[in-house]
Amino acid sequence: MISSFVGVLFDGFAYGMLLFLLSVGLSVTLGMMNFVNLAHCSFAMLGGYVTVTLMDRLGWPFLATLPVAFLAAAGASAALERVLFRPLYRASDLDQCLLTIGVVFVSVAGAAYLYGTVQQPVQLPGYLRRAVTLGSFRFPVYRLFLIGAALAVTVVLVAALECTRFGARVRAAVDNQRMARGLGIDVDGVFAVTFALGSGLAGLGGALAIEMVGLDPSFAFAYLIYVIIVVSVGGLASIGGSFAAAALLGISDMAGKYYVPQLGAFLIYLVMVGLLMWRPAGLFGRR
Repeated sequence: MISSFVGVLFDGFAYGMLLFLLSVGLSVTLGMMNFVNLAHCSFAMLGGYVTVTLMDRLGWPFLATLPVAFLAAAGASAALERVLFRPLYRASDLDQCLLTIGVVFVSVAGAAYLYGTVQQPVQLPGYLRRAVTLGSFRFPVYRLFLIGAALAVTVVLVAALECTRFGARVRAAVDNQRMARGLGIDVDGVFAVTFALGSGLAGLGGALAIEMVGLDPSFAFAYLIYVIIVVSVGGLASIGGSFAAAALLGISDMAGKYYVPQLGAFLIYLVMVGLLMWRPAGLFGRR
């Protein structure tokens, strides 16, 4: 019984870290830039398909595809931000939702046309398919790798946004654009880089998600709700909040499916409702 509990806890935490990698970019763009980007998971899907293409058609090793997935999603989002999203920064939430959900429909149709509707498998290297055994417990190496990647992303993001000049410029541009422009800050450039960073992290999360949850054209819709739940429960503009919320929701979801199968995937929604009734602004929400 202890072994099963530890296994559920570990698998749930690993799944939570995957949700964190998928959602942390939206926490940056939605929480700091106040832009409702429902197309966030489309960039995650793009990162996944870049990894599949490089591995299956060009023979790249898995780890080498991850930086390319990040850069591809960041580059695509930078182009869309300049052409489509930037004119809507001052628009209503409804206008932003309608435009970005339209981008999701286009991305899903494009993925289905280019790759078909079947699941896209990925062949991990042998050292990531192994498991570490500690006593009676087995911990898959790939899940440990996911946890390590999430922790590394958390440290880098917090350091970049809180301890660097770029982070100070982002906060200044968000708090008061007119004052920031008066001080010589290139607000448009800061927002473009921030948007590309958030979407690039989504692309990285999409590449890492293939082994655990698969990849098909419905990915952009299927995981959009999970990403929004994580950001809402964690609190806008809070990296630590997204981390805590993703871990809590991942463990809750895994435990519910294992111990209360009749509830199935609904437990994560019950946890979300309970947490938001307790703290409507999220666990670490500032507003």
